[in-house]
Amino acid sequence: MICPCCGFKFEGTLSQSCASCGACSVGEALPKPEHELPSYGRSLLLAAIGSLMVLVFLTQTIFALLQRAPRLKPTLALSSVLPLDFWSWVAAGETAAWRLKWIALPVTIVVLWGSLKIYRSMLKSPARFCGLGYAKTGLVASALVPVLISVLISVTVPERLRQRQVALRAASEAVGYRIDRALLQYSIRYDTLPAELNDLRRLPDPDGSIAAALSNLDTSAYKPSADLAALPKQKSRTLRGAVIRNASMDAATDDLPGDGISFTNYDLPLPGADKLMGTEDDLIVRDGVIIKASESVRRPGTTTVSSKSTKP
Repeated sequence: MICPCCGFKFEGTLSQSCASCGACSVGEALPKPEHELPSYGRSLLLAAIGSLMVLVFLTQTIFALLQRAPRLKPTLALSSVLPLDFWSWVAAGETAAWRLKWIALPVTIVVLWGSLKIYRSMLKSPARFCGLGYAKTGLVASALVPVLISVLISVTVPERLRQRQVALRAASEAVGYRIDRALLQYSIRYDTLPAELNDLRRLPDPDGSIAAALSNLDTSAYKPSADLAALPKQKSRTLRGAVIRNASMDAATDDLPGDGISFTNYDLPLPGADKLMGTEDDLIVRDGVIIKASESVRRPGTTTVSSKSTKP
């Protein structure tokens, strides 16, 4: 028995005095009313929880849709601002699902566990509660929102993986394009491609991008070549005497390429998205064009010259 005065729990009846405060009953307890109105609080709670989850997801979807829509004048109608086609709403829902994934999962576990307990207690004594249909609808809405989020996320996973592969390949190609730009600058300055890739360090590099690109590459894989058919033919000169050069003088003038073969083409292997050489996703930069190593075909009419043999 619980004392209505002080709330103390004790064994016995109220006809006997309370062991804590000494209060005792003055008469028999009132009988229960003949007609008792059912409660609607639990049904209202479940319906409110389900509606709130749906409203949150719908709000995030509308925000994503507004971000995807072009910025127009505020005087235009809402239908002209929001794209109303089905796939635009699907794309906005996918964006909203990815934004809510870390919030919806833990909240869903707590909400579904509490909602199921409340709904089961209502089913045990349905006469005491009203609005069982609304309670069931709210429970279903609470369960469908995380299911919808999971479906939208799972649908976009393959596309996200494809975009990640594209991003990784773009990162690899960025290094190749930077090296190709430096090779073009070198060719304009010296009328030939460098015999070794490290010769690019002679170029001005105010932002350090050339040095950063070279540090991420295997410079020994660079292969310059000369298109002999495209080279201008020069008349042979008759030497009037032997010329002996001092080794120290050669070292002083070694900043410029030699007067031998002028390189016109090059091949530069690059690692793919896995950052490893010798795999299927390897790339080749060939004269500014990046292709897959598996699709590479040797260029006809070119002669690859060892970089060591071209040094004066």
